[in-house]
Amino acid sequence: MTTRPRIVLSSDHAAIALRQTIAAHVASLGWEPVDIGPMTPESTPYPQHGEAAARRVASGDCQLGIILCGTGQGIMMAANKVKGIRCGVCGDAFSARMIRQHNDANMLSIGARVVGEGLALDIVTAFLTATFEGGRHATRVDMITALEP
Repeated sequence: MTTRPRIVLSSDHAAIALRQTIAAHVASLGWEPVDIGPMTPESTPYPQHGEAAARRVASGDCQLGIILCGTGQGIMMAANKVKGIRCGVCGDAFSARMIRQHNDANMLSIGARVVGEGLALDIVTAFLTATFEGGRHATRVDMITALEP
């Protein structure tokens, strides 16, 4: 029996529906989704959800993470405060592929009020199917890591 890789998903209130659609999509790609986001539409602060997901990735409980808020920006900023996290906000599949291939990103952020469902799923697929290229990029990722306190 093979254990599926785990991916944590979280969002604020602005992205519940898209987060749930993405959770089903990542499951269809062979990942085990760990959805820790809110289930009701009451306003909830994105920093706590970005941090919670980032801690799951940083601890090794989940291999990757996908987080969402209205623009994807605020929740990404919160996640990047957690040591060991490299999260980028992406509004296109090319950028999602590149943050994995060149930056060894372990989290992806999406703006639910910026991209539609179809594009969001393309972005997620690009992120999950790309692999880190290493080489000269590893040196640069090491430089980013060295900036952490």
